[in-house]
Amino acid sequence: MYRVGIGYDIHKLVKGRKLIIGGVKIPHAKGLFGHSDADVLVHAISDAILGACGLPDIGELFPDTDIRFKNISSIKLLEVIQRKITRNFKIVSIDSIIIIQEPRIMPYKKVMRKNIAAVLGIDIGSINIKGKTGENLSDPIGRKAAIAVHAVALVKRKK
Repeated sequence: MYRVGIGYDIHKLVKGRKLIIGGVKIPHAKGLFGHSDADVLVHAISDAILGACGLPDIGELFPDTDIRFKNISSIKLLEVIQRKITRNFKIVSIDSIIIIQEPRIMPYKKVMRKNIAAVLGIDIGSINIKGKTGENLSDPIGRKAAIAVHAVALVKRKK
């Protein structure tokens, strides 16, 4: 039996934080604000996987009120999720869209895919990452004040 999950995340860009997307530190004047490292891509993918498996979202599993998760790598949280689902589910594919005005993510997409594939134990070809701009619109993304991600996960229940 196949199941699909959808994930979404958005984080504000602020000075004084590292910009980490897909487990990759990207040189930029601002980083994403959040309790963890605020890796918006990994958060959306995590929620897509959890949703496909019928499990609670990352906010419930790793609440921002818990000091254990302060500044934690979202890749480490994805490792926990992978261990949690592996007995009952196999990830088939992930598709995602990073909505970002700047910086351009094209130079980093392959490493992002490699990082996520390694954690999830799937082929890099099973992960797709696309970048879109905010077209300089007046919303937070177009104003370079935030980054958002939409993700979809397809999983297969093990027998």
